[in-house]
Amino acid sequence: MTESATAGPATAVLREMRWWDIDPVLRMERELFPEDAWSRGMFWSELAHARGPGATRRYVVAETDGQVVGYAGLVTSGEQADVQTIAVARDHWGTGLGARLLTELLRAATAFECTEVLLECRVDNTRAQRLYERFGFELIGFRRGYYQPGNVDALVMRLTDPSASVPGTERGTDNHA
Repeated sequence: MTESATAGPATAVLREMRWWDIDPVLRMERELFPEDAWSRGMFWSELAHARGPGATRRYVVAETDGQVVGYAGLVTSGEQADVQTIAVARDHWGTGLGARLLTELLRAATAFECTEVLLECRVDNTRAQRLYERFGFELIGFRRGYYQPGNVDALVMRLTDPSASVPGTERGTDNHA
């Protein structure tokens, strides 16, 4: 699926993440999450489960002028989905790109017939917390020392009925315009 919207002077296009996106995604990952960045192998492993009839993952990238400026991933198991990662290049913060990426993950959760979506968020990442709350995620717990090696706690958040937060789904409404 390809979706476009204005992100500053250029247009950001969302598309499926592929193996050739791993290097630019890793560069962003290391810049944005220097202490707990994912490895190349972690991304390869996730993408290995993102295609075919038994797919349990959905990973997308956002591109502007041929450059990866954001990415996001989701894993599913039964009726539950987990947001694994969402990242937006600093020069695209405040453009709505994070919300577009989250919307795409919630669409995927709905397509996988998931009834709830979970995620962990650093306690010091208030920008992300506000985004998740805007989509209806609620705090359900904490994971002490979850992010290593910095020993930073994580908030555990849950969204029930992801289709209700996604424009264009059967039960969804467009309340995030």
